[in-house]
Amino acid sequence: MPTDREAYEEPRRQPILYEYYDAARLAIMPARWSAAAARSLFGNPFSPFSASLPARLIDASAAVFEGVVERRGKPAWNLPAQVELVDERPFGRLIRFATADRRAKPPVLLVAPLSGHHATLLRGTVEALLEDHDVHLTDWNDARDIPLAAGHFDLDDSIAYLMDWMRLLGPELHVVAVCQPAPTVLAAVALLAAHDDPAQPRSMTLMGGPVDVRVAATAPTELAAQHDAAWFEGLTATVPAWYGGAGRRVYPGFVQLGAFVAMHPERHAEAHWNIFCDLVRGDDDAAQARRAFYDEYFSVMDIPAEFYLQTVQTIFRDAALARGAMRWRGSTVDPAAIRRTALLTVEGEQDDISAPGQTYAAHALCAGLTDEQRAHWLQPGVGHYGIFSGTKWRTEIAPRIAAFVAAHAA
Repeated sequence: MPTDREAYEEPRRQPILYEYYDAARLAIMPARWSAAAARSLFGNPFSPFSASLPARLIDASAAVFEGVVERRGKPAWNLPAQVELVDERPFGRLIRFATADRRAKPPVLLVAPLSGHHATLLRGTVEALLEDHDVHLTDWNDARDIPLAAGHFDLDDSIAYLMDWMRLLGPELHVVAVCQPAPTVLAAVALLAAHDDPAQPRSMTLMGGPVDVRVAATAPTELAAQHDAAWFEGLTATVPAWYGGAGRRVYPGFVQLGAFVAMHPERHAEAHWNIFCDLVRGDDDAAQARRAFYDEYFSVMDIPAEFYLQTVQTIFRDAALARGAMRWRGSTVDPAAIRRTALLTVEGEQDDISAPGQTYAAHALCAGLTDEQRAHWLQPGVGHYGIFSGTKWRTEIAPRIAAFVAAHAA
């Protein structure tokens, strides 16, 4: 029998975040209905009220409110390519973007973050890479919908997935990791190299990832330093019975989204104010461009709790890979074993999530590479998302990756 103290502390260790969240969503349904009714009355061009300034103000307010509270699913890819399934597993699948271009192109595995957003956040990344590469991508599944019978998925499992997919795609492969998976990709390649596996990729590009968080402090690294493991475990939740993953412990996407927004609340408030102003002025194109970003940004997914907690501990609290203390299923992870895979690191000058230096640290770890096998690029004038999306990504960073891949393709 639990003691009184244990009975009191147990609910604190197992917060019902999902139940609170879903209850809150139900509670605002009347407000959502009211907003929809207001838009029908004041935003319909056939309405006699729609041309007046008060009507535009009401319609714009309702539209912004709907955009903030809408619960979004996984966005569509909407790319000039056919999505082909290469391999499917409980926690993720490997997909390929097949285009009408029949030229022989070097195969690239684009490793998407497993950090709260769907892989579609890399839509612009994929689109730029398609021109010169045969693009494959890790499309992670929403843990909320994965049955408990599928088992667990932690940091070690994610590395195993990556190594299996590298073997599947063959030794001509080039790997590009965006943000969070940079250390796991480095670990996977190091393990392949340690066993002289023929699947070692020809090159790996690490973009804005936490290879060594000790190099430069950011909000995520400070958060990891300020709180213990129990605090982070308190951010996880059990998936309720009305979802496919009932009973699974997850780090909910809505918690992660709240953390993202809390980093720069004034920036997001200003963006939504600008959407409101665009709608009032009748500039629907400008408003739609801003809303398209938030349609993607607000589309979040849950992460397996064991993956989240192990990542926090291993990568952010212990810096185990950078210290030479990381192990994978009993094997030491030693990036110095890498000798056949060329390394390109890319960082953003204004990145406040993976600050400059955190990714560049991979070069010191990969001591077995020659100078000809290394390259680094610090992109001026971009933050975290500008590394893999937007104009500077398309015009300055993607061409450098293409040139690096081409140089090491033979």
